[in-house]
Amino acid sequence: MDLFDWKAFLLLLIIFVPLERLLPMHPGQELFRRGWLNDLIYVIVNGWLIKLGLITLLVISILVSRAILPQSWRDAVGAQPYWLQTLEVLVIADVGFYLVHRLFHAVPWLWQFHAVHHSIEELDWLAAHRVHPIDQILTKSASLIPCLALGYSEVALAAFAVIYHWHSILLHANVRMNLGPLRWLIASPEFHHWHHSDHREAYDKNFAGQFAFLDVMFGTAHMTRGQEPTKYGCSDPVPRTYWQQLLYPFRQWRPKKVPTIALPAVPDAASVEATSPRAPGQAA
Repeated sequence: MDLFDWKAFLLLLIIFVPLERLLPMHPGQELFRRGWLNDLIYVIVNGWLIKLGLITLLVISILVSRAILPQSWRDAVGAQPYWLQTLEVLVIADVGFYLVHRLFHAVPWLWQFHAVHHSIEELDWLAAHRVHPIDQILTKSASLIPCLALGYSEVALAAFAVIYHWHSILLHANVRMNLGPLRWLIASPEFHHWHHSDHREAYDKNFAGQFAFLDVMFGTAHMTRGQEPTKYGCSDPVPRTYWQQLLYPFRQWRPKKVPTIALPAVPDAASVEATSPRAPGQAA
């Protein structure tokens, strides 16, 4: 429950900053690009908010799953070899991630939260942290709750957490990687950068977090061989600072003020008579 893991952050810094300089997808991108300080605040502040929300949801899910699923089933799942459990958790978790990720794009009130993440206009390893806490809590819950309910071991879940975290940072990094035919199997920076692109042909594509074949199966995969996105972001009016972005989805739900229309005054009988045209020869 540490509020901020400085050691993990420094390790990411040491690995990804040189990597982005050596193998850049966009060579002209600056180290201190637009919004880097805002995303650093996400790194420091978001962690404890997400942990509190996740713990609440996961405790409830564990209690419910124990009441529904037979213990013998859970024991059998947890007795599998750790490597097999880890592989199964990776697939099950990514199916949950894929489905909820699509919902965040399809449901307008969920999109208000997810638009914060898509407001990133220059992708790098630090930008991966710009996620609204409610977005992250719901997405991670969709990944972890099925795995906890089925009884996977703590070892497999911990291995998944490490792989997921590092892979997520890599997907957003300004790094060029050539996976060849495997690019349709495993998510890569190329794959995820298209998801963040502001190119119409790539809208609502590449939802998977780790396995690109999910998008291939469901018809939502998009990659143009030999090309990278040239523009990122979204058209939503997402503000620039952390606290404004935190409140942004809730402000979008405020009822709009209905404009008042001034109705013309109804004239009284005397004024109507005074202004009405007179017939020829009528006395004044």
